[in-house]
Amino acid sequence: MQLRESNIDKLPQTTYDVLIIGGGINGAVSAAALAGKGLKTALIDRGDFAGQTSMHSSNLAWGGIKYMETYDFALVRKLCKSRNHLIKSYPSTVQEIRFFTTIGKGFRYHPIYLWAGTWLYWFFGNCFTRIPRLFSRKGIRQEESIINTDDSIGGFEYSDAYLHDNDARFVFNFIRTALNRGCVAANYVESLGARRDNGLWTVQARDVINDRTFDISARIVVNACGPYVDQHNGLTGQQTEHRHAFSKGIHLIVDRLTPNRRVLAFFADDGRLFFVIPMGARTCIGTTDTPVKDADVQVTEEDIRFVLDNINKRLTLETPLVEDDIIATRCGVRPLAIQTEGGKGRDFLQLSRKHAIDSDQAQAHLSIFGGKLTDCLNVGNEVCDIVKDMGVSMEYPNYKWYGEPHEALKEEFFHQARLMDLDSYTAPESSEKLSTRLWRRYALEAIGLLENIREDPRQAEILIQGTEYTRCEIQQAAHREMITKLEDFLRRRSKIALVVRQDDIRKSPGLLEACQILFGDQAQAKFDEYFENQPTTPAGHPPLDSPATAFLKD
Repeated sequence: MQLRESNIDKLPQTTYDVLIIGGGINGAVSAAALAGKGLKTALIDRGDFAGQTSMHSSNLAWGGIKYMETYDFALVRKLCKSRNHLIKSYPSTVQEIRFFTTIGKGFRYHPIYLWAGTWLYWFFGNCFTRIPRLFSRKGIRQEESIINTDDSIGGFEYSDAYLHDNDARFVFNFIRTALNRGCVAANYVESLGARRDNGLWTVQARDVINDRTFDISARIVVNACGPYVDQHNGLTGQQTEHRHAFSKGIHLIVDRLTPNRRVLAFFADDGRLFFVIPMGARTCIGTTDTPVKDADVQVTEEDIRFVLDNINKRLTLETPLVEDDIIATRCGVRPLAIQTEGGKGRDFLQLSRKHAIDSDQAQAHLSIFGGKLTDCLNVGNEVCDIVKDMGVSMEYPNYKWYGEPHEALKEEFFHQARLMDLDSYTAPESSEKLSTRLWRRYALEAIGLLENIREDPRQAEILIQGTEYTRCEIQQAAHREMITKLEDFLRRRSKIALVVRQDDIRKSPGLLEACQILFGDQAQAKFDEYFENQPTTPAGHPPLDSPATAFLKD
């Protein structure tokens, strides 16, 4: 945890151009963009990075096809272009995937209308993905035999994208990029409020781990607190044009339902859209859009019953899914940006996830509302534009702050990997070659891992049984990923805690060694802290974001 301690020591020592409060996707891309353009940037989060909404997504980067129903074509066009841009910028991580949708009898729209919509959606995306396909009932049964076609009149298939790794890992990579470019960032540092005097903000901060308080000075403050943006604006006295409404979404993770690598999309009995998403050897089912009053939510029996009832109606499984089949649950809120005045009256399900950035030039303060992972690069660019308009000069205004390293560097990595026969170290049960996995997760930093393995081949060994994390990756995490609690690694830098049984994690002979690498003398204490804090739910299934009850290759 030396990196975190070092950064906390640095936070009160200088005046920053920009201080970002919140380390979710909006804060992470803002930090990467501003630091990349040469600004003196700091970022704090009262929990771990990506610890709220950004770790509860569907792991999809989609163009918002459902917004076509409300004729919000401008938003769909923008999101489709953003999705394409993500695929091109992060080809190892953000990849095209097919969505397969079944049309039920009596559905509110005629099949031809829906079919035309998929083609329009494809054109909005500049024909970047594979073309849509239309299916008869017979064609559905041939393509996906588990789909119940008794009440179906056909279906169609179109493309969007998904994250190969989990959403929280994707967010952290922006944090790591910002750190590489000089940003001073620290997790588990809470903002207690801020005041502005003589053209500078002074934010009172608290180290959540040891309760130490200190001040951070900055010319500009960016409130990127996700679902808690309104709450923090209350601490700083900000009046904004937008505020948040909240939509709760849940996911249930079960054993893999179909071997096909595509997303199955259905309309629930009440018209809400939900997905059956491939997740390696498992399947993730969600989401629901349930209006809630605040950001603190949990999965309920009603949520579970809704998803199980609807999925059992639409799939012909050997035995219907029941609560005992649930490996893990995920539950979080989606902050929806609405107008502070006049924001009422619109159907909740028609509210989009488009972002809004409210800025106060006089106060040098920005608030980021709503947003989708799909649109994250636009958020970073827009924040840079607003900060520039506030009079902060950028040393590298035209620097491209996002994307995978240059193709020549990628070729060099794989050339070195071939020379040392890296893929011969791939574990027999692995889902992909070791070289491919290391590049996807760490990009340019993976070259350093090659050196570690050359020096000591044991560094290529899987350390925690049932996962695909090698000893050198744990070393990398300890030095470069600011892991403060065991949950940070098991749940957010990886998705191990979602897909490996808690008892199996605890019993893994490599886990304590991993803790020793990550935490040194505190290894046993961090180990005990993690397992002591695993709650149980009244429903009797694994708790919210709990370790799962079966293995899944990460």
